[in-house]
Amino acid sequence: MTRIKYIVAILLITFVSSCLKIDSEPIATAENERIDLERYLNGLEKNGKDIDTTDLGVFFIKIEEGEGEFPKTGDTLEVGYAGYFIDGTLFDASDKYTENGTVEFVLGESDMIQGWNDGMKLMNKNAKIQFIVPSELAYGSTGSGTIPPYKTLVFVAKMINIKPL
Repeated sequence: MTRIKYIVAILLITFVSSCLKIDSEPIATAENERIDLERYLNGLEKNGKDIDTTDLGVFFIKIEEGEGEFPKTGDTLEVGYAGYFIDGTLFDASDKYTENGTVEFVLGESDMIQGWNDGMKLMNKNAKIQFIVPSELAYGSTGSGTIPPYKTLVFVAKMINIKPL
């Protein structure tokens, strides 16, 4: 009987402890996001990446130069991309939507986040960039779907084609 009590006690302790939420991740705040973003950018710079910033506040790294004109509001863009959190977790990618792995949208007329539209303006045909979008230019303090509040987003995108308005 003692052995059964011991097993029941172990199971009960295991069950109760698994129900307790011990969250090692810091609470999502603008300040915590700023700290994480600074750490991420510093890591990129230490690895020799040349980071620039748009007037709006999107950070970017040119990976491959493109050619031709840059897109304007109203142009239809065809882009391949992957979206990550700064910890490297993939949250979205264009290859989930089409066989050729690209998406098409109208710049400035879609439901895209402000930081995405700003990043797209940096890319001419065949350009590839990494752009880092702070949450205030994405989903802010509320998040959206799988994007938690105060989450910086990182996109690696390649401009496949620009169809002028």
